[in-house]
Amino acid sequence: MKRAIPVLVLSVAGLIPLWRYAPSHDTGSSQAAAAPASTPSVSSSGGTTSTVVSGSTVDTEKGPVQVEVTFDGDRIASVRMLRQPDHPQTTAAVPQLIEETLRAQSADVDTVSGATVTSDGYKESLQAAIDARG
Repeated sequence: MKRAIPVLVLSVAGLIPLWRYAPSHDTGSSQAAAAPASTPSVSSSGGTTSTVVSGSTVDTEKGPVQVEVTFDGDRIASVRMLRQPDHPQTTAAVPQLIEETLRAQSADVDTVSGATVTSDGYKESLQAAIDARG
């Protein structure tokens, strides 16, 4: 009887990770395999030309990531997330990534701590949009 209780407790403790295990739904590589970036859409108003380009959809282990970039001339005027993982770290990271992009005016931005996968997908989609603009 003295051994039965520790054995039972350790058995239950060993089964808890199995109950909590959530398998990955990823069937390929953890990143890349993205759809091509869209063609730029240009609009002009009062002498300024705005170009809106969607980046490629990047499949990450957390979910797909896709950005849309609005260029005002040669400057990145705004960035909008078209697709992002439904994850708390992603929700907190997106404003930081967009702010850093507007400051840097490029895809060379720092990865947000705790949202590395989303940050990498964001940067890849952003670079695809910048490249598609030409």
